[in-house]
Amino acid sequence: MYDVIVVGSGITGGWAAKEFCEKGFKTLVIERGRHIDHRGAEYTDMQAPWQIENRNKVPELFDEEGRYAMIERKGYFKNATKQFFIDDKEHPISYPKESPFKWIRGYQLGGRSLTWGRQSLRWGVKDFQANAKDGNGVPWPIGYEDLAPWYDYVESFIGVSANKDGLDTLPDGVFQKPWEMSCAEKFISENLKKAYSDRRLIIGRSANLTEPTKEQIELGRGQCQARAYCNRGCTFGGYFSSLSATLPAAERTGNLTVVTDSIVESVNYDDKLGKATGVTVIDAHTKEKRQYRAKVIFLCASALGTVQILLNSTSKSFPNGIANSSGVVGHYIMDHFSGVLANAEVPGFDDKFSIGRRPIATYIPNYRHEQKDGVDFVRGFGFQGTAQNRSNTGTTAKKVGIGAAVKEQSNQTGPWRFRAIMYGEMLPNYDNHARLHSTDKDQWGIPILHIDARIRDNERKMIKQAAKDIKEILTVGGCVDIQVNEFPESKPIFVGDRVHEMGGACMGEDPKSSVLNKWAQSHDVKNLFVTDGACMSSCATQNPSLTYMAITARAADYAAKQMKQGKL
Repeated sequence: MYDVIVVGSGITGGWAAKEFCEKGFKTLVIERGRHIDHRGAEYTDMQAPWQIENRNKVPELFDEEGRYAMIERKGYFKNATKQFFIDDKEHPISYPKESPFKWIRGYQLGGRSLTWGRQSLRWGVKDFQANAKDGNGVPWPIGYEDLAPWYDYVESFIGVSANKDGLDTLPDGVFQKPWEMSCAEKFISENLKKAYSDRRLIIGRSANLTEPTKEQIELGRGQCQARAYCNRGCTFGGYFSSLSATLPAAERTGNLTVVTDSIVESVNYDDKLGKATGVTVIDAHTKEKRQYRAKVIFLCASALGTVQILLNSTSKSFPNGIANSSGVVGHYIMDHFSGVLANAEVPGFDDKFSIGRRPIATYIPNYRHEQKDGVDFVRGFGFQGTAQNRSNTGTTAKKVGIGAAVKEQSNQTGPWRFRAIMYGEMLPNYDNHARLHSTDKDQWGIPILHIDARIRDNERKMIKQAAKDIKEILTVGGCVDIQVNEFPESKPIFVGDRVHEMGGACMGEDPKSSVLNKWAQSHDVKNLFVTDGACMSSCATQNPSLTYMAITARAADYAAKQMKQGKL
């Protein structure tokens, strides 16, 4: 028996554990994956490129029968990082043949907080208002003003290196010293600033420490070394992860218990009490079942992982899944999407080069909250990109040749090229859904998820406009030899490819059309909370992790107060 059970140990699970443990509650964190240690044997960040087998190329056996089909095209699926991603054959999902869904997962203590992109962006006022304004999805029950103090709180703890840009669409926060843009990026940025009032190129906002605080140092974290080995695990603790920050903070209280290799099959519900009483787990190795009990349960298993648990938690009161009286659980699945890639030469800097490997790219925030000029879609998109010259487009391990020939190539500079990728906002659509498969189960006897989520007409219109916009932006930015690759309508765009899956248990005011209230608390089951990506009612254009963390900290504070008052 615990005060709180937290399911999942990633970005949100770590935060929930930290908050409850620091408030004095005995907290159990359940992770379905294996135990790994911060700075442990699975971290490969202290290996030089030439020390990694196969020049960091993944052996062919990992491509056999599509075992890693979901992740194989991602640049960070390398020999040094493959241990942080799951085998799709061992953990299958189902989807329509015409619209595959890429569910990229990391089952280990710390989850995907070990491999996330660290882009830490606040949402703005208009992002929370969009659903109510244009009628898509369920209106948010909270606004920016509700999360602003929690953004402050989270940023102060995790450490966000960023510039104060003064943009309404991307509010400033509590920042450490920003990373510096390259000469080519500054050139583009200054040109855009002169030409536009709404389109800005800024340095990304990264959860990499540039000026560690006393609190961060006491947790064993150190300054980012600009090595760009973040997704190998960071021995220095320079970037934020559950293993480097929140779980150590929870552990030092003496209130934390962690169990790994334990797959949550369902949330247990007492029909007479009208409460969740705990969870049933399956041992990943022995496949034996056991139960844990708690007063409060926080589901932080990732958006789709949480949806699977909710739907599989049936009882007399909830035959279609716990907390699902609305029938909305599993609906409004979203992800950011791309569809436009661009690159261009930045002239005039052939004699310049950069030192170090900055851990974050640059960013063009969404400038299309208010549509004009005959644009026939709603919401908008942004771009993430970076400029590189020949000297920093890769390590010497990737150069062709031996000895002097490699050295000569490595010393060459210019020309600089800027690359940009579109990040679009996918509309919350009820028909984009995940459900339990009617017959197929995984090796633990749990029904697998069937996911049917696809981009539609509004998103396709965004892609066409984004292709036009980025060409104009790069031209105004002073670039030449501009090449824009727009995905044709005949080319499928895989939802899930951006690894920002959201929705499935959305927040809202009305219990008939939403799953959670403004505290991310179930309308139906008051001691059940969902604070991972499943709780999102829309997806905006910004990377979502910072918002997940703020929602989790806020919800944990509310739940803790309710518990102390005897209301939960």
